[in-house]
Amino acid sequence: MPSSPVPSPLAPLAIRAFTATSALGRGVDAHRTALREHRSGLRPNDFGPRPLDTWIGRVDGLESSSLPEAWAYWECRNNRLAWIALQQDGLLAAVAEAVQRHGAERVAVVIGTSTASIGATEEAYARLAPDEDGTPAFPADLRRAIVHTVHSPGDFVQAATGLRGPCVTVATACSSSAKVFAQAARLIGAGLADAALVGGVDTLCGSVLYGFNSLQLVSKEPCRPFDAARDGLSLGEAGGFALLERAGDGEAGLQLRGYGESSDAHHMSAPHPEGLGAQLAMRDALARGRVDASEVGYLNLHGTATPANDRAESLAIRAVFTDSLHASSTKAWTGHTLGAAGIVESVIALLALQHGELPGTLGAQTPDSDCAPQVRLENACRDVRFAMNNSFGFGGNNCSLLFARA
Repeated sequence: MPSSPVPSPLAPLAIRAFTATSALGRGVDAHRTALREHRSGLRPNDFGPRPLDTWIGRVDGLESSSLPEAWAYWECRNNRLAWIALQQDGLLAAVAEAVQRHGAERVAVVIGTSTASIGATEEAYARLAPDEDGTPAFPADLRRAIVHTVHSPGDFVQAATGLRGPCVTVATACSSSAKVFAQAARLIGAGLADAALVGGVDTLCGSVLYGFNSLQLVSKEPCRPFDAARDGLSLGEAGGFALLERAGDGEAGLQLRGYGESSDAHHMSAPHPEGLGAQLAMRDALARGRVDASEVGYLNLHGTATPANDRAESLAIRAVFTDSLHASSTKAWTGHTLGAAGIVESVIALLALQHGELPGTLGAQTPDSDCAPQVRLENACRDVRFAMNNSFGFGGNNCSLLFARA
């Protein structure tokens, strides 16, 4: 592939706290346990009035929960999940400490999503009723403009945390909540913030399930990433967050060390067949971290279990990494959580760094002949210093993140 300019090195960003809530449960301990026990969160689809014949990763308790009264203006299924995720793993306490250090105006909020709260919009249209002049209108309880915009989760998280720095919602399909790390790094690097709360939230809705099904990308069985018989993805929902801050000189702990972004500009929904954009994103992440590919111990793959995605990503990692790399897809644990995939799978990569427990690829039985040798089916225990996460969206919108244990 053609060479590109070497990006400037990234000043390490400390990861002060991180969390995820998905079909595996609430918080990092639930995820670590499920990964170790090979226990999937997928189940037969029970979402919506006419469920598709498929499997999903659904978060329990969303329908029975509600937002605190102070934030009722943002009430919707998506923001309920955001609120549940915010309360896990001491995240809000870590945010409060960052505010003490820097002030609320100096802590940014950068949230990724794909569909935001479109489920509430679907409900509003389903419940259209004549207004006073006879014109069809949204029901009164859903006449809240913010829940019908893509910025709904970013606006809610800023309100719920009291942060007053720059607030951005990133919506680049399935790379959304990986790109939030890159956006936050630029905000901090430019001096517009001293810390950033990053994350992502996406919930199941009819548009997602029926939309992906119309593209013939949804499997009727639990997904099998990189398997020879794979035939599509399993959709899921999740929310997660991380708090980033400039790392001190010589500081130990988990860090963001690099990011790479690229755009295939190849097709509306299919990846570049040779994974050229994916290669570029991974190489740029390594270059920003001044880390050689041979030093990376774990790579969480995008690995959606669609034939085209897994083949293209296999070609990309063959081109970048040696055969010794432990790479895997964790989509068969959580489902493909779309705009939340970047944060959830970054959390899994951070857990691998923290505990040396490297997930395999659940659901795969017989590796495809096109499958790269780096793709591991079984879990492993190994001390690693660097880990990477890949998140690729429609239109070839790619993002790779490089994390380190300093």
